[in-house]
Amino acid sequence: MMDAIIPPVINDPEALARSLFPKPPRKHSDNRVPVMVCAENMTFMRTLPDNHCKLIVTSPPYNLGKDYESRTPLADYLAQQAEVIAECARVLHPQGSICWQVGNYVANGEIMPLDTLTYPIFRDLGLKLRNRIVWHFGHGLHCTRRLSGRYETINWWTASDDYTWNLDAIRVPSKYPGKKHFKGPNAGKLSGNPLGKNPSDVWEFPNVKSNHPEKTSHPCQFPVELVERLVLSMTDEGDAVLDPYMGVGSSVIAALMHDRDAFGCDVVPEYVETANQRVEQWRNGTLRTRPMGKPIYNPALPNGGH
Repeated sequence: MMDAIIPPVINDPEALARSLFPKPPRKHSDNRVPVMVCAENMTFMRTLPDNHCKLIVTSPPYNLGKDYESRTPLADYLAQQAEVIAECARVLHPQGSICWQVGNYVANGEIMPLDTLTYPIFRDLGLKLRNRIVWHFGHGLHCTRRLSGRYETINWWTASDDYTWNLDAIRVPSKYPGKKHFKGPNAGKLSGNPLGKNPSDVWEFPNVKSNHPEKTSHPCQFPVELVERLVLSMTDEGDAVLDPYMGVGSSVIAALMHDRDAFGCDVVPEYVETANQRVEQWRNGTLRTRPMGKPIYNPALPNGGH
């Protein structure tokens, strides 16, 4: 078997722009070919036009010194994040959203929630916080001197008050789907929305650990179904979705699955190559993903409730 071709990191913005956009980009790509590049995100995003992306969804490094990042003083990390976030704001569509998924920075056993530290950066750019979504998952590191962390947050920011929002696309089953009003003018009618209920701002999706069908070599991988919910609710078909810390391409796959244009970059050649392989697997129908709406595994139920 031939060795995989590892893409080089591109650091020339002009050359990158010529390769990505030899002519003005179309709003709607007929064949949905994603743009995935091994490049620094600032280099990559400077090739994108103003106001181009309806959704920017990502999970930046947490400055913890993992394999794909360098640990820096917290002030330097936040300054670098401010630069990236400002460039994201430039390419964001006037009706667009930014979903910034982060956890905690940890130093000497003390945690510092990264979304509270980056909050002023977004606000100073005129963005508006719509929700602080809590992503709860069941597995992670076990702590001994504090409670084990089992959630992270997704801060949903919009460029304006006029933003794309498709709630019906992400409704979940009602707890009591057949419940009806028992008195008043609506007596006998369904009391809830027949399409289901609002999923609320607490989301439960399994994180991508060793037994997850989407697991790759990336240590902190987005589950595709989490990004799908953001793509469906915050964009329309044909819109552009960007992930400036793409990793192994989960955001790209979620965008392609629902007929959106996808853009992403990462500085680790192995991850970009894996992202390309996963997109190819999706195209030929062999990519394994956890489907939206699948119940969380419950060992107390037959077959885990699946």
